[in-house]
Amino acid sequence: MDKVLFTIGYEGADTERFAAALRDAGVATLADVRAVAASRKRGFSKSALAAGLTEAGIGYRHLRSLGTPKAGREAARAHDAALMRRIYCEEVLETGTGQAALDELAALAEAGPTCLLCFERDPERCHRRVLSERLAGRGFEVVDLFA
Repeated sequence: MDKVLFTIGYEGADTERFAAALRDAGVATLADVRAVAASRKRGFSKSALAAGLTEAGIGYRHLRSLGTPKAGREAARAHDAALMRRIYCEEVLETGTGQAALDELAALAEAGPTCLLCFERDPERCHRRVLSERLAGRGFEVVDLFA
């Protein structure tokens, strides 16, 4: 198990259980793949999250360019994972910017245990699944964490 990529959604979690799940898995860096790293949920907006993770000894990187476009987020909220996936692939991963960001994510994950973050608890209904499938194709084992 040399190359492992973790994923986690913070839906329904509190910051303590969230940080514990990351620590217990040995995550070194949290890769925030939300287009908008703001949250109504206390402790999960970019600055507060980064500060809390630093306290827990975990690094934080916001990879905004790997976030889901607004239409994709709307499809996910409507529980249309197939439409979200199509929008995400077409508007993000099949672009030069998206490919460069995916390469950056792969390099980050090769450097140490990395976990993808988004809101959605169920990875099957989130773009984290699309990203993790792409990295699985590059030799990463994918482990979904739940807080």
